[in-house]
Amino acid sequence: MPVKERRQSMAERRSSMHAPTPPIPPLTGLETPQESSSLRLDQCDVLIQGTGLTESILAAALAWNGTQVVHIDAKDTYGDATTTMTIDQIKHWVQEVNAGSVPHFGQAQIYIPGGKTTNKFVSRDYGIDLCPKVLFCQSDFVSLLSKSRVYKYLELVPLSTFHTYENDDFSQSLNQSTKKNIFMDKSLSLATKRHLMKFLKFVLDNSDEKRAMIKAEGHVPINEFLATNFHLDTPQVDELIYTLGLCNERNTKSSLALKRIKRFLVSFDQYGNFPVMVSRYGGPGEVSQGFCRNAAVAGTTYKLNTTLTDWDPQSRYARFSDGSKIKINDKLVISPTQVPKFLSGVYSETIKDLPRYTVTRLVTVVRTDCKEWMSGESSTIIVFPPGSLPSNNVCSVQVIIQNGQSGVCPQGQSIWYAQTVEQNIQQAKSDLEVASERMESALLRESAPDSDLDDVFQEQEVVFDSRGTPVIANSFKLGTSLHNFVPKAKVDVVCKVGYVQETLVNPDLSTIFDALKPNSTVRNIVLEKVPGAEDIIFTNAPTSEISYDGIVTDAKLLYQRITGSDEDFFDVDFEDEDDEAQAAAAAAAAAVRAGPASGTAADNEMAIDDSSDDDHHPFATSEMEL
Repeated sequence: MPVKERRQSMAERRSSMHAPTPPIPPLTGLETPQESSSLRLDQCDVLIQGTGLTESILAAALAWNGTQVVHIDAKDTYGDATTTMTIDQIKHWVQEVNAGSVPHFGQAQIYIPGGKTTNKFVSRDYGIDLCPKVLFCQSDFVSLLSKSRVYKYLELVPLSTFHTYENDDFSQSLNQSTKKNIFMDKSLSLATKRHLMKFLKFVLDNSDEKRAMIKAEGHVPINEFLATNFHLDTPQVDELIYTLGLCNERNTKSSLALKRIKRFLVSFDQYGNFPVMVSRYGGPGEVSQGFCRNAAVAGTTYKLNTTLTDWDPQSRYARFSDGSKIKINDKLVISPTQVPKFLSGVYSETIKDLPRYTVTRLVTVVRTDCKEWMSGESSTIIVFPPGSLPSNNVCSVQVIIQNGQSGVCPQGQSIWYAQTVEQNIQQAKSDLEVASERMESALLRESAPDSDLDDVFQEQEVVFDSRGTPVIANSFKLGTSLHNFVPKAKVDVVCKVGYVQETLVNPDLSTIFDALKPNSTVRNIVLEKVPGAEDIIFTNAPTSEISYDGIVTDAKLLYQRITGSDEDFFDVDFEDEDDEAQAAAAAAAAAVRAGPASGTAADNEMAIDDSSDDDHHPFATSEMEL
């Protein structure tokens, strides 16, 4: 891949962002991809193959603990399976996937209407995430960004809102869940409002009575739990479970769903008006590069375009694709998408009995900014609950939308990241296509010129009041007319990319969170002993989780496997900076809503009884009147 195609690196893009702080020196392999020079080290403690997000966090944590780390990647860019790519890079990646060169990815397709001759675009103007994610403001990942100071390399901005697809409409009634908003919502009955407030107070409660109820009914599907205990109707149940909680299935256990709903609620009033953020210029790929820079500052050696070609467990010498070699004193950590050929058989043997899960993705780049779905921000989420699509979707379809203000595409355009954990691949593809069609139709309807709607209204559907103002007389018939409305315009598509990703992590993340629980039957590849080579550790492929949840815990499992404990994971006291630098950093952090000034990650980032948010009562829940 020619260097001119490469998107600007983090340092190139924002080299003067924190001018008052001591400058970070140029890092070979970060600012300029390293192609030919050999490693100058003769030994290291840990070798990591693959610069995915989890591996990059691990490299930084180990480096700050004094471990000598060599971190390599077979590609000339950072991020591995969580990278951010240009359109031309995506085209090349699709070819590699279909040639069987990218493990854990398959059935990749790319569609560019009219080809590049008529569909003109500049490839490097687009940054497409392979595994896009959003960040909850109250989470251990935010704490890690702050503690590690990686937030200084990022620009985090809030989403505008979440939308729930229902009856061919995208509602957003509950996700601005303040007491005032709920009680001013005229679409909700007084009884429904009271039931909702009772439920929200229950979620944020930490009483023994609540714990007892969850212990007794935690196995009950969440929709049954809500209907039985809080008498909520289907529209509110769907929005709570699938939009606020971002759950995937109807049979989600109430214990898990309540944790996920609580995750949303406790993230209010943290950074801005919405509890969820995204990273500008790219998601996990951008964050991965931030942790790589952090690791490099701590002493990690980086080399791109390099892979492991051989390793002798007796002499402990490893050889690389450029002919250089190095002695590895402790562990080899290998990404599942960059397993060397000589270890492919060992890897296959290690994972043969582990459960596998798929997430099917469809990325659509369109020439519209989707401002109709955003409240002055650059990103939003749309959720299609189970059963809401004509394809009879069993799992929800989740869509992250980012427009040009987020730095991932030109102004006036947007990228739609749709995904589903439906395990029937053909059904999953159908669900994503139908969801995309529904979004296109709704967007065209909402942005259509008035002249396009002239034929929609019939005389009997509209009457005029005494001042001559048109009034809709028959809203049911109007809804039918709008449903059948066929816009004259079409959504202008730059490209579409579809692919199937395989992971060894259950969509509910139990593979990660339950791995070390007493008497747990969960098997996590991080903890699997490689036959005949116990110094080799394989990492997990990216999860299907739409948020960053689970990543810190997964990195801690790796860290513990290497060091024996995670107690000193990122236990770093950075040197104090001068007052001017501290003030500049604080101002920058506030401007981008980057993260709290202090705080540690909870042992279980989604624990419903975690005391870290006991005193955090968004929208005055302690004063709720039921």
